[in-house]
Amino acid sequence: MTAPTALNPDIAPLLRGKYTLADLAAVRTLLAANGTLQMTPLPSGLFSAAAITDFSKGTNYHAAWVRDNIHVAYSHFTNGQVEVARSVVVALTRFFHTQHSRFLVLIGNPTLKTDPHLRPHIRFSADTLTELEQKWSHAQNDALGYFVWLTATLARNRVLAPADWDIETLALFPRYFRAIQFWADEDSGHWEEVQKVAASSIGAVVAGLRELRAMVEEAYYLTGEDWLYLFSTPLRSRLQEAISITDLDDLIGRGTDALKAILPNECIQPDPRKNRPYDAALLFLIYPLNVVDRATADEILHRTITHLVGPIGVHRYLGDSFYCTNYESLMAHKNDDPTRDFSSNLGPRDAMLRPGGEAQWCLFDPILSTIYGQRYRQSLDSADLEKQTLHLNRALAQVTPDDPPRCRALQCPELYYVEQGKLQTSKSTPLLWTQANLWTALEEMRKTLELAATVSHQA
Repeated sequence: MTAPTALNPDIAPLLRGKYTLADLAAVRTLLAANGTLQMTPLPSGLFSAAAITDFSKGTNYHAAWVRDNIHVAYSHFTNGQVEVARSVVVALTRFFHTQHSRFLVLIGNPTLKTDPHLRPHIRFSADTLTELEQKWSHAQNDALGYFVWLTATLARNRVLAPADWDIETLALFPRYFRAIQFWADEDSGHWEEVQKVAASSIGAVVAGLRELRAMVEEAYYLTGEDWLYLFSTPLRSRLQEAISITDLDDLIGRGTDALKAILPNECIQPDPRKNRPYDAALLFLIYPLNVVDRATADEILHRTITHLVGPIGVHRYLGDSFYCTNYESLMAHKNDDPTRDFSSNLGPRDAMLRPGGEAQWCLFDPILSTIYGQRYRQSLDSADLEKQTLHLNRALAQVTPDDPPRCRALQCPELYYVEQGKLQTSKSTPLLWTQANLWTALEEMRKTLELAATVSHQA
């Protein structure tokens, strides 16, 4: 696998087989000058899925997705902008407070989970923090798991203040996960499509429950002014009463057993629509969730690189018909919205796919670069550094050429696909999830180069 030729002529001369800190600074200067990584939160503190331009107004990406916001927030947290991350969690907490009745109805009668609209909503108005009337595949356990995971992560890192807390809301999540039996529940998952028992969704919930357990346990045992600022005695008592460590241990155990049975596959049900050995969503179980062991992570990486990495980007999974070849013209011919909810019937969309016509997504190469960068800093294995560099170069090569009215130069696209023989982006450009991942990958390369400089100096 080699890095593709850069699609933007301005970034091409800056790519390197081996970077120095000066080389990386030159890349970042170009990106900063063109606003490549600029992500502007809305007044609510949340982010829309994609920047809204005149060309992208016809998509559904003006809304807020829980999952996308968590990934964007976590990139801000890890890159030092903790207040942005805090604001996202606070806004999501406010929204989930409005979902109490949905949680309680499903907890009381889990059989109602077969109607996705009755589940807690995971896509809503980013401006007003209210539900959208549009039909959507709200059966997305991964999104709920991500919220618990980041909330507990920020709490454990002393980012959330007492005023940010809504313990009653947070305590609903374990109860809900038990009621729907998340370890065997069919949900629409990361890609919001056919409901199936998916390892990427189960893993996100397990990661959230593990982090929540650590937070609750620390609330029992840690002392000191800094911790008591977050968990004063009354607040700590409410937390301990609302969330049982014993219950969390049982849920974590059930989810972990399910993962052992499914991984390194995404899903293993007999129905061909629900049987998938390769899915790029499994990368998130390695980073940022860190919920799989090294051997499983190695196999996920091997399968992704062998079966899903394309010449430009990464396929979500084989047979993915979203933005397949000639997608926009085919959808226009059908007078259909290209970004609507297809979860209840993928058949008409799948019929449009021709062999090898899957879109190539741009949010995965930065994740691969980040994973290998973190491995390199532990191992100092040159092979890990080479892979970190390769996938960073692939990610940088994906930034857009100037293609009006579709997109400006040097933006982070959602994906590339072929339309009437021309390689182009989807309308959802720039995608904030891609921006967040590329930002993190650049920061990881900076850490790698600083470590390499230290090691060289000591030698």
